[in-house]
Amino acid sequence: MSSDEPQQRGSGSEKPEGWAPREPVDTPATPETSSEAPGSPEGKGGKKGKKKRPKRKGWRRIFPTWRMVLGGFILLILLCVGGFVAGYMIVDIPPANAGATAQSNVYLYADGTQLARDGEVNRENVPLSQIPKEVQHAALAAEDRDFYSESAVDPKAMIRAAWNTVTGKGKQSGSTITQQFVKNYYLGQEQTVTRKAKEFFISIKLDREVSKNDILSGYLNTSYFGRNAYGVQAAAQAYFGKDVKKLNTAQGAYLATLLNSPNAYDVATHPENKKRAEGRWNYVLDGMVKEGWLSASERARTKFPAPKEAKGSSGLSGQRGYLVQAVEDYLTANDIVDEDTLAKGGYRITTTLQKDRQDAFKKAVDDQVMDQVDKGARKVDRNVRAGGASIDPATGEVVAMYGGIDYTKQYVNNATRRDYQVGSTFKPFVFTSAVENGSVTQDGRTITPNTIYDGTNKRPVQGWDGGTYAPENEDDVDYGNITVSTATDKSVNSVYAQMAVDVGSDKVKDTAVDLGIPESTPDLTASPSIALGPSTASVLDMTEAYATLANHGKHPTYTMVAKVTKDGQEVELPEKKTAQAVSREAADTTTSILRSVVDGGTGTAAQAAGRPAAGKTGTAEEDKAAWFAGYTPELATVVSVMGQDPKTGAHTPLYGALGQPRINGGAYPAQIWAQFTKEALADEPVQDFDLELEQGADEPVVPDPSDVTEDPATGGAATGGETPGQDQGQTQGQDAGQTQGQDQGQTQGQDQGQTQGQDQGQTQGPTDGGATTDGGAADGGATADGGAAQGGQTEGSTADGGTADDGGALGGLTDNSATRRRGEPAAR
Repeated sequence: MSSDEPQQRGSGSEKPEGWAPREPVDTPATPETSSEAPGSPEGKGGKKGKKKRPKRKGWRRIFPTWRMVLGGFILLILLCVGGFVAGYMIVDIPPANAGATAQSNVYLYADGTQLARDGEVNRENVPLSQIPKEVQHAALAAEDRDFYSESAVDPKAMIRAAWNTVTGKGKQSGSTITQQFVKNYYLGQEQTVTRKAKEFFISIKLDREVSKNDILSGYLNTSYFGRNAYGVQAAAQAYFGKDVKKLNTAQGAYLATLLNSPNAYDVATHPENKKRAEGRWNYVLDGMVKEGWLSASERARTKFPAPKEAKGSSGLSGQRGYLVQAVEDYLTANDIVDEDTLAKGGYRITTTLQKDRQDAFKKAVDDQVMDQVDKGARKVDRNVRAGGASIDPATGEVVAMYGGIDYTKQYVNNATRRDYQVGSTFKPFVFTSAVENGSVTQDGRTITPNTIYDGTNKRPVQGWDGGTYAPENEDDVDYGNITVSTATDKSVNSVYAQMAVDVGSDKVKDTAVDLGIPESTPDLTASPSIALGPSTASVLDMTEAYATLANHGKHPTYTMVAKVTKDGQEVELPEKKTAQAVSREAADTTTSILRSVVDGGTGTAAQAAGRPAAGKTGTAEEDKAAWFAGYTPELATVVSVMGQDPKTGAHTPLYGALGQPRINGGAYPAQIWAQFTKEALADEPVQDFDLELEQGADEPVVPDPSDVTEDPATGGAATGGETPGQDQGQTQGQDAGQTQGQDQGQTQGQDQGQTQGQDQGQTQGPTDGGATTDGGAADGGATADGGAAQGGQTEGSTADGGTADDGGALGGLTDNSATRRRGEPAAR
């Protein structure tokens, strides 16, 4: 090598032995790979660096990296731990709250005068040693089976309960017995995040400082069991009349059942809930077997216990206790105040009840029924019960209620109980549904008040694929072909069962619910029998539904409470709304045929109210209850007289009660209704019904010549139960005031064309409407010897084709009712 050649930097002038030059790599130089790239470590004489991470592009940028997720999770854990530590250090176990001794609730009439004050707390603490193991285990099986082995709180149960509540599977507390005791004894019942947080930390501290036995003892002595009973000792006395130490397994399991919902599972107060209570009771016993606290053989021998009839406190005697109970049920059912919180007291509750009307209702029941009771002469009179309710149709406000003879003697509220069949008072809902849905008969005729139906006794319904159904008419009477209006007047079962099929029993049920009948009503099933009223809606439920009819199909929010305050703060009430439940034509056309029931059907006793009225009678199976449901334009009222054994609580027939062979809706219930309505509206001007009827509702029936048959009694012609030339109520040669032993105030031969001797509706004894008087004169019906029928026909008046001489009224409509079709002006 010459001296002029430059030497390699950093190397000697000579190469090591065996050295050979590297083969060149055929790779293009790029900024990333070239050693000459700006900033390259090699370009600066350093080592080759790592490849850069490509930037996140597109949709990937909206998602956090795993590092971010991990960091956030760790931060969340640190925050939770820190929060837990801080909460545990800050929250101390407080002294027992003032609510451990409940205050009184004050109930007021609508005018502000005091209705009732619910009294002192009924509580008696007992040590755990005096509570039988069976009772303790029953409570654990019902509320917290892992109490002795679990921690004070159960996060999984709390999350599960929250999820079930959010997803609509029902409200659940998710609380352990420890948490429930803390809520009862140290805190309150308010549903707030602050209270739940305090409950959480106090429960944990308490579980570390107090034994499980002490917590269970405190829980059993502070829990509310209903009937104003706080603690298991008070509950044992309230439900079984004995000390807790004498309770057996069945009774202990029943008290444990009450812990979940005291009022709902009190089968003496709410007989309709017995199946639900038995289901919960079985759940408790099965849990005891599962946990090894009860043998299977003993479980099999255990029978559901019947709690004794409740007795109200002396401060709630008379009607006051029933009213307070109904208001409390309203508050809890509408989630205004929960049951436990209300039981703690301190609320001032202004009701919608009006004192003058409340007094009038009681007087009407006493005058018409209770003063007629003679328990010494008639044993069955001991079973007589009565219930009633009245609602302002325009506002939905309950203005009066009759619950029973005395809350301290008969604890069950007869106005709100749901265990007596409503009978034929349900039939108007079938017709309303027919008009609402534009229903037709099996042969395609639109159903109107004048549509002809076959009223033959035990006639099998047509068009139903559920099997043979052929209902009996009352007293097995055959009516033959009659109009819907007449079938309503006479409460003909065969007609209305067929109509339910024509309309669709599912649609009938929907209409009843829309009007105000609770969908959960027992035996409210979609079948032809729905028309005959086997369902057991309460008197109050039926009043709400009839009030909707009275209000032209508009259903305002039903309410019993005008205002609620606590410690000066007003409690929020449900928003008042009015919905058009059914069309005006449907409601008003129903009103038109119910007017006919009062004018000349089974409800003529209601005429004593002295006002235009519409109504329907009803009788439960075996005459265990009799109903009258009716309304004027201003007031809707329902009354029921019921039979119940005072010792066993069993429903009993009313045959022979009050000295009568039988009790029908057109007798005592209608008489109570009339007296109350007359007094309740005494200071208000008389109003007529303003009705808009469905198309064809006031058109006369033109007999089909093919339907003419020979009358076996007279040898003349009879068309579907009507004599030729008669217009639904006009007689042919008959004296308009003579009766033939009918109890419905109908004249001989005058019942929509029926002649003497026909078997199509005329009977020699009482029907669905009421009692007869001596000689067959109708009670509240027509007068004798040419007197005008009292069934709503006005002498010399005309209505849709009736002549002045006849005094007839088509379909029972009289000239004192303003009726019109849609678009026609109201009559003046």
